Amino acid sequence: MQEKRVHPRVTVEIPVVCETQAGERISGVMRDISLGGIFVESTTAPPFGAAVTVIGALPGLGDQAKLPGVVRWGKPGGFGVQFGLLGARETHAITKLLRSQT
Repeated sequence: MQEKRVHPRVTVEIPVVCETQAGERISGVMRDISLGGIFVESTTAPPFGAAVTVIGALPGLGDQAKLPGVVRWGKPGGFGVQFGLLGARETHAITKLLRSQT
């Protein structure tokens, strides 16, 4: 099977909270990350297409990162989030994390 991902990803273990536009907060653990998105391991998931803000500590940032995105898929045990427009600080932190893991 051919890999369809555009961005390389690395395995991580970062506790996160995903906030929906309706104000629902879903706790989980970010298990992998790329510049394109993340996989969140969680017992609950927002619906497909839901806009979310993923809040968690990225190495190199002094405070909690707030990463906007959209839920693109779900399966038992977790869901995938495609990032929206990221700020320069967040993009730099993710890039630095990717480089440190490869």
